[in-house]
Formats: sequence, C-alpha cells, structure tokens
Amino acid sequence: MLRRAVACALFALVLFVPAASARDSKGNLEVVTTLFPTYDFARQVGGDKVDVTLLLPPGVEPHTFEPKPQDVVRINKADVFIYTGRYMEPWAENLIKGLSDKGPEIVDASSGIKLMDEEDEEDEEDEEEHGHHHHGGKDPHIWLDLGNAQIMVETIAGAFAGKDPANGAYYLKNAGEYNAKLADLDRRYKETLAKAKYKTIIYGGHFAFGYFARRYGLEHDSPYEGFSPNAEPSPKAIAELIKKLRESGVKYIYYEELLDPKVARTISQETGAKLELLHGAHNVSKDELKAGVTYISIMEDNLNKLKVGLECR
Repeated sequence: MLRRAVACALFALVLFVPAASARDSKGNLEVVTTLFPTYDFARQVGGDKVDVTLLLPPGVEPHTFEPKPQDVVRINKADVFIYTGRYMEPWAENLIKGLSDKGPEIVDASSGIKLMDEEDEEDEEDEEEHGHHHHGGKDPHIWLDLGNAQIMVETIAGAFAGKDPANGAYYLKNAGEYNAKLADLDRRYKETLAKAKYKTIIYGGHFAFGYFARRYGLEHDSPYEGFSPNAEPSPKAIAELIKKLRESGVKYIYYEELLDPKVARTISQETGAKLELLHGAHNVSKDELKAGVTYISIMEDNLNKLKVGLECR
C-alpha cells in the first residue's frame, strides 16, 4: 500500500512539473540513470558530450529505493532517462506514464535482452539439492552477464545518437571502443573460469548471479528464495547450504555489497569457509565512488576473487 501511495503521489507531481531540456551552456545532454551499471555505461558512451546523474545516492541498496519529489523533477527535466527495466525498478513504470511528450527520452536498458525467469534457472539447478526456490517473476540482474552488458551499451549509444544526431558518430565510436574492452574481459572470464576446480558459486546473499553463472558454465547457490529483496532464508535452506559447503570442499563463501552479510557470516562460522565480497554492481559506496570505481574495475575484481575461491588452475 505504501509503494502504491508513493507511486500515485509521484505520478501526480509529474503532471505539475514543466518539462524542459536541462542542457547546459556546453550543449551537453543531461542524463539521469537509476543503477550504477547504466550510470557508468552512460559515462563511457557519452564522454564529454554528456552530463550523467546517478539517481541512487551512494551506499543506498537499490531494491528498496523510492524516488523523492526532487528526483522526479530531475528526471522530467533531463534529456534522457535510463532505467534497467520494470523488474528492477517497478516504481519507474508509473513515473514514466506521467511524463509529458516533451519529457526525457526513455531508455529501457533491458531492451533486446531475453530475461531469465524461474523456469530458466530451475532447469539449470535442482531445487531440492541446491536449497532455493523461485516464486515467479523475472531476474533483473542482466548486467552481470558481460554479453548483456554490451547490448545495454549499444542501446544507450543508440538513444544518445537519436537524441543528439550531431554527435551520433562520437557516441557510437565510444560505445564500440568500450564494448571491445567488455569483450576482452568476457574472454578472460571464460578462459579463467573454464579452469575452475569448483563449478559452484556459494553465495550468502540474495540470488543475483544467475545470468553470470549461465554465461560461464557455473552453478550459483544461495539460501535466499527468488529475487525479492525482502526474502529471508529459512533455517533449512541455510543448513542445506552449510552441508553442501562442507561436502564440496569449497573454501570460500561470497557475500553481497551494501548489506550486512549476516547469513554468509553464519555459514562461514559454521564451516570455516572464508568470507569474500562478490560485487553485484547494483550501486557503490561513497568511498568507492570517490575512488573512481567503474563497472569494469568491479568485474575485474570479481574475476580475481573467483579465480582464488573456485581454485582456477
């Protein structure tokens, strides 16, 4: 009910916000994005022709984010608004419906990507053995598959070129160069993880690495049920994962960013497995943003940690 009330209030607010291009004196496109991956992709594609704002404050967990009135004003005045899709940001759908025809160009970064649902992921993992169950809905964590990331970059570049044709070649050139870097990282992931002694990522956080695991021929075990950020693992699911960790010989359990890793810590204490961050890149902390982290630097760090944890020879 609270989410519905917030959505209605935001919808009403948008109707009274005048739409106007926020281009600065340099003529740069003003872009607002929701999550860190789209923020960084937009920066890489837009270069010095685009000013990008990340809607999520640093350190804020994205699944529970609700836009404030000033966020709605910022979106309505932007030239381009990029979100990941309705399954990641359900609040964005109602907001978009309220934007005027003169509002921002709306970019759904999941366009052209086949979303995984519970059937897709249950086909790859046995529910009883792995101890998690999906209760419908689509997996929104598309950016953790480096192939999907390249599609997202192309989508963003196309939107920028359409909105600013005079600099279209510049955006497309940047996108091509950046995607070459993503393709190289993708190649390194495939080569490294193909040599992994262990083929299962034991993850003490919410189920986020489904696309990633599928791309690199891995399994992904989490005690959390489905994709909901409100999900809590049952004692049975935790016990099953502890048993599997002990039997498998895996020496690492990974945890997610920006949340207290209480479940992963419990499993670590019970098994002696080492705790290690596996960053889902939804958002970054203030320190990470200040340090200049990028999507690629996050994914490179993940590769290094998986190389150790899965004992890649």
